[in-house]
Amino acid sequence: MKYKVLLKKSQEGVAVSCPGLPGCWSEGKTEDEALTNIQDAIREYLAVRDELTKEGEVREVEVAG
Repeated sequence: MKYKVLLKKSQEGVAVSCPGLPGCWSEGKTEDEALTNIQDAIREYLAVRDELTKEGEVREVEVAG
């Protein structure tokens, strides 16, 4: 699965976030490191989401754009 990520240069290197997953962000000294780190962050984010939704009944809704 592909996710769009937003990279921003910072004094420490590169900050990266995934706008489609609120609160999912990471950073790295280089762009490559930041991209590798956000992949790990996305995997962890999705694992937690899956764990939290195990107990309830999950449905999908369609929203017209």
